Amino acid sequence: MASRAATILIHDESLGEELRIPPEAQSFGGFRCWAHSDEFPERGRIDYLAGEIEVDMSPENLYTHSVVKSAVAAELHGLITKRKLGNVFIDRTRFSSPAVELSVEPDIAAVLWSSLEAVRLRELPSARGAEGGYIEFEGPPDLVVEIVSASSVGKDTKRLPPLYAAMGVPEFWLIDARGDDLLFVVHELVGGAYRRIAQDDGWVLSPFLGRRVRLVRTRTRFSRWAYELEHETA
Repeated sequence: MASRAATILIHDESLGEELRIPPEAQSFGGFRCWAHSDEFPERGRIDYLAGEIEVDMSPENLYTHSVVKSAVAAELHGLITKRKLGNVFIDRTRFSSPAVELSVEPDIAAVLWSSLEAVRLRELPSARGAEGGYIEFEGPPDLVVEIVSASSVGKDTKRLPPLYAAMGVPEFWLIDARGDDLLFVVHELVGGAYRRIAQDDGWVLSPFLGRRVRLVRTRTRFSRWAYELEHETA
């Protein structure tokens, strides 16, 4: 008789809590069912990466992650949503690919209406059947932005990029604001793999936006960092 996978317990020392990953979640299909259930945690980031469950329950650093995400998402909102081209999503928005066995909640993702019309990805409705109650995308977003934290270095820089490429995400931005030098890298999908686009004085051409962008930061009150995604026509 085949052995049955055991429930996985992950202890969060910061909050004194335990995360229970049920046995059925250790397959891709089972993970997606778990992610849609009421038992799925509302806190932290839990992804399925080609057979491995990645759990990150660490709180975000306020000035090297949270405000970076807010600044980038706000500017993308102006460039995409306000121009009625699509939508920008932050956290808790799940994108899945059965072919790659990838199910993730990126820091930031953008989806164009044209991609939905061309069925490059589709919205999955809630099992409760509420009208307009979509809870997940199946297929690649048009842009993914990941912001590196101390607990996500390996995932963001090594494991996720090739999976996003296999999923078919056309453009991938990687940001690391933890060090003395602010890292902002734009990757374009070419021939099934990502190619880093060269910068010019911090400016880099985003094929997705059709304009040059750069991320800058300045010190504000209490010597805290503030960020701005600058852009100009190519």
